[in-house]
Amino acid sequence: MPLLAALVSSLPGPLEPGGRYQVRQLPAAAAAPVLPPAYEPFLYLTPAHLALQRHAGLQAAFFLEDTHTGHTVAHLPVFGDEAGQAARSPWQAPFGAVQLAPELPTEVLAAFLEEVHRQLAARGVRRLMLRPYPFAYAPAASARLTHVLTRLGYRVALAEINNHLPCAADFRARLHPSERRRLHKCERHGLRFEQEPPLLLPWAYEFLSRCRQEKGQALSLPLERLQELFQQFPNQHFLFSVRNAQGEWAALTVAILVGNGVLYNFYPASPLAYNAFSPVVLLNAGLHAFCQASGLRLLDLGTSTLPEGLNQSLLQFKRHLGGVPSLKLTFEREL
Repeated sequence: MPLLAALVSSLPGPLEPGGRYQVRQLPAAAAAPVLPPAYEPFLYLTPAHLALQRHAGLQAAFFLEDTHTGHTVAHLPVFGDEAGQAARSPWQAPFGAVQLAPELPTEVLAAFLEEVHRQLAARGVRRLMLRPYPFAYAPAASARLTHVLTRLGYRVALAEINNHLPCAADFRARLHPSERRRLHKCERHGLRFEQEPPLLLPWAYEFLSRCRQEKGQALSLPLERLQELFQQFPNQHFLFSVRNAQGEWAALTVAILVGNGVLYNFYPASPLAYNAFSPVVLLNAGLHAFCQASGLRLLDLGTSTLPEGLNQSLLQFKRHLGGVPSLKLTFEREL
């Protein structure tokens, strides 16, 4: 996109006119950066995925550019509500907010966010909500972002516990003895882990939906949306199962390669009839082996938050899997 088609703004200090850093605002949240990013963008912060977070209201993409290196060093896509007074990032994804280069100085990040605030306020936005990725994805960048946000007056609107498994570790060695017994029971009875072809997605969705309904829960995405994601991102979306000795499904999940060496166990489910076996343990063992074979860093088990609050039993299960806790924070600020 030509430079004149974008709004390039500056601030005193780290973003002074003619200085090293500049802020570029583009009118669509799904806009691509003009300069190549100095980091691997997470899936949910790529233009292709942001374009699927369909929204008819206010949209904007803010990019912080390093003119010395010729790279984009921070990115924040923003979606406004129908009234235009509240904005958020992401709109429809597990996380969004700011992704930044590891070496970005704190004062430059703060100046970038202050310029974003100024431009949003000029468009009538009065409140901004940011939901970044879990700390475990990039601990140093998460700590820097949290420090800057709190310094700029953001409050923590929601603090969640996220769990992950380090892929370099021995899965079985980290299991609680009770879960290790269940894993052995699954194996003795002939249950096996498999990767399923995407063409089975409609039947898998029905299975996942039934399992959620048994627990009084619902799937967050309709089948059509999930199929669209598999079609648009075939190399990042996977369908894995545990089948019994007769070939029937005992557990299923949708797993998402979100980038930077992270596989997200997005939709794990198993019928109540299999509670004595706990095939989800075998499912996670298979996912962990897949991560190791693929050279990935982390298997993200997600949060344990339901609409009514923390799901203690789910949190304990993830800990019994050997899950390592980290924070996933949601921030809000009045502009």
